[in-house]
Amino acid sequence: MSANPASAAPEAEQPSTGSGPGFRIPKVPFWAQIVAGLVLGVLLGWLARSQEIGWLVTTLDEIGSLFVQLLKLAVAPLVFFAILVSITNLRQVNNAARLATRTLLWFMITSLIAVAIGLTIGLVTNPGSGTGLTPKDGKLSETKGSWIDFLTGIVPDSVITPFTELNVLQIVFMAAVAGVAALKLGEKAKPILTLSQSVLELLQKALWWVIRLAPIGTVGLIGYAIADYGWDLIGKYATFTADVYIGCAIVLFGVYPLLLATVAKVSPLQFFKGAWPAIQLAFVSRSSVGTMPVTQKVTERLGVPKEYTSFAVPFGATTKMDGCAAIYPALAAIFIAQIFDVQLGIGDYLLIAFVSVIGSAATAGLTGATVMLTLTLSTLGLPLEGVGLLMAIDPILDMIRTATNVAGQAVVPVIVAAREKILDHEKYNSASASPIDAFGDTDQDEVRDAEPKGAVPVTA
Repeated sequence: MSANPASAAPEAEQPSTGSGPGFRIPKVPFWAQIVAGLVLGVLLGWLARSQEIGWLVTTLDEIGSLFVQLLKLAVAPLVFFAILVSITNLRQVNNAARLATRTLLWFMITSLIAVAIGLTIGLVTNPGSGTGLTPKDGKLSETKGSWIDFLTGIVPDSVITPFTELNVLQIVFMAAVAGVAALKLGEKAKPILTLSQSVLELLQKALWWVIRLAPIGTVGLIGYAIADYGWDLIGKYATFTADVYIGCAIVLFGVYPLLLATVAKVSPLQFFKGAWPAIQLAFVSRSSVGTMPVTQKVTERLGVPKEYTSFAVPFGATTKMDGCAAIYPALAAIFIAQIFDVQLGIGDYLLIAFVSVIGSAATAGLTGATVMLTLTLSTLGLPLEGVGLLMAIDPILDMIRTATNVAGQAVVPVIVAAREKILDHEKYNSASASPIDAFGDTDQDEVRDAEPKGAVPVTA
């Protein structure tokens, strides 16, 4: 009799740690693993640079590159099936068209607020002044974006090319067309939709295994950034770096909480408590799409109906980029204009806002925002060589940008759900800051979520 409680104790503790077969450090919280990865990466990067240890620099580069490559490997099929399934799931939602329109509207409103903040900070701080950088320090970007490329590039030349070249915008287009066609076909498309849901769950499970490698990937990404660029280079971009972090912080911890409190009329602190696992993963992985399964889970736990979340989050992961497509290009345009001694006027600032609100899909939810930046520069007529000035510092900036992106991708569904009176306030107020490890236990989550929803199909 006395042996039973003892033997049962480890089993009872297991769900709280999220441990599973092969998980070697179940007692260490995921956030602590991330912090350890950051610290170790900085130390190894500093050691490799100060002691000129070439093999260590190469190793850090390979580790970080492999982690990003694994994330990108799942991006194309994940985006396609997530968008397809999310569109078809809208048929289960009352006023689906109204929800979709409100979601897009709030995406645009928050992007406009974010770009206004970026422009204001840039005009006040003059990030390109006193850096010591000159136009000669820039190099022509190999990745270019223009409105012609953006508009004509939406429609792919073939079905295969968007997947092989990882053109997310074209993948979104094909998935949207397939989703609408499936809705029109009705019952005839049911086998395809069942297969799509199964493939999506398979991809999300595989991506979860990659997410668990984030602490190791962090060591490589941060370590290589320090080893290759060093603190001296970061010092040249001190004002610009501070501007990006301050701008993102204002949106993340100022604008979003204000909208939640005044528009959605819910507790901002409770939002961050529930959404923090996705925000911290976004900071490390630098990929909105890679974080998407966790973002969807935390949004559901915050009381947003699953059938709406399965549309809003995938849609946002490919188009909602307040950090990469609003704050960053606004500041970068001012920075580059000052380096190249180009005067910007009110019309140019309005163009920056327009590009940020309309063209954010060009960022594609991947690491980096080069396409969006070149799109902005080409619209303003600024030299594309300016992109080369920012490439070195980009990994450091991309962490906070992506964290802001993902937070916005969760905030908007909460706002829309609250405004449309479909938000489960009891669930929202009871959302816990579960360790990110728990998000791999999809079976337990789905069983619990299925109880109040009955026959609602599970998509994640």
